[in-house]
Amino acid sequence: MDTGHPPPDPSRARTIYHFDRHTPEYRDRFAAITREMHEKCPVAWTDTYGGHWVAAGHREVFELARCPHVSNDRDYKNERRGYLGITIPFAETPMPMRNGILEMDDPEHRLFRAVLNPYLSPSAVRRWEPFIDELVRACLDEKIESGRIDFVDDLANIVPAVVTLGMLGIPLAKWVVYNEPSHAVVYTPPDSPDRERVQELNMAMGLDLLANLHEIRENPRPGLIDGLARLEIDGEKPEDIDLLGMLGLLIGGGFDTTTALTAHSLEWLSEHPAERETLGRERDLLLNSATEEFLRYFTPAPGDGRTISADCDIAGRQFAEGERLWLSWAMANRDPAVFPDPDTVVLDRKGNRHTSFGLGIHRCIGSNLARTVFKRMLVAVLDRIPDFHCEAEGTVHYDTIGVIQGMRKLPATFTPGRRRGPGLDDTLAALERMIDEHGLAAPVSAGS
Repeated sequence: MDTGHPPPDPSRARTIYHFDRHTPEYRDRFAAITREMHEKCPVAWTDTYGGHWVAAGHREVFELARCPHVSNDRDYKNERRGYLGITIPFAETPMPMRNGILEMDDPEHRLFRAVLNPYLSPSAVRRWEPFIDELVRACLDEKIESGRIDFVDDLANIVPAVVTLGMLGIPLAKWVVYNEPSHAVVYTPPDSPDRERVQELNMAMGLDLLANLHEIRENPRPGLIDGLARLEIDGEKPEDIDLLGMLGLLIGGGFDTTTALTAHSLEWLSEHPAERETLGRERDLLLNSATEEFLRYFTPAPGDGRTISADCDIAGRQFAEGERLWLSWAMANRDPAVFPDPDTVVLDRKGNRHTSFGLGIHRCIGSNLARTVFKRMLVAVLDRIPDFHCEAEGTVHYDTIGVIQGMRKLPATFTPGRRRGPGLDDTLAALERMIDEHGLAAPVSAGS
């Protein structure tokens, strides 16, 4: 069972709706299920996974995400009230830990977040743009003469991974150690015969993270790991397990979500060549609005779990302490009360109040980086291989979209072009030097 907390009091009126986002059917019928919930039950109770609330309406998600009686806490040491964090269903892990700041409440959440902000602010991210552009250039150069590319394996997996490791302070060549487990842990179902291998890869990644943490403590070098290693709360250093959870969140958030957004957007543009041509031609006017629209429509991270921390009446429902709640950013993004024609991509959509980065104090801390990395990849593709055609027969989407709406393969063909510089391996060595020479991984103060 997902929770030891009792189900809602039967005397309280509630709408029951069978909701299971961990099935292929949910992916295939997402639009229809979303419309039905918006029309009939924007907040409903489902009996799946031990029972939990589901919030689908934009207004309801907004109110609940900002409610002071809704907790992100994962009490993995059973020191407080035994809450289970953001994952529904709750899954035991070989090494119990919290999913970084996403499973912390204030004031602890605020203290950890304050350490990360100077590395991920708009001014800090802007310094990485030449780095990102050179990395994207190298990825495309590896394939441009062949006229064939897999946008996932050859571009969208590589760029976010390398940039994330650079910001952490981990050697860039290690991206191959981190890449597969970061994606496979999401798309590999629990009953897969490949699950054991994926867990072993994740363990190797975790050990490498721990080794980097210890090394940077002994021989500091700029980056997010160094910032976390220096953190003290009330004069005490956080435990390594909490720092590993924080680093795992940064890797998961930095790798798979931007990959998913980029792949789905390129697939859509291949299927809509007229809109692709318009975006390429009018990018100065459309790039920002198109980015927000792709974020809304594809919502790479579709939602988060919460625990009700006090009896309360909100969003038209009565909630009891200990009940579990799923906030669906993806379904809120399709609410027709907020987004006219919500099941259509509108590249110049105005007033796009999407929830793809979450809401409230736990809003995604990496949103500035995600937007920048996505835009630089998209612009480079439109510039250098504007006639790309994605091959449906080789495309592989994640079987389910309950955790990440991702893709495993997106092969494409295009008119071959000319290389502009060295390949990926040589470029990674040059980019490592760029980080050191320009101090890219150092924090940026508010006044910089």
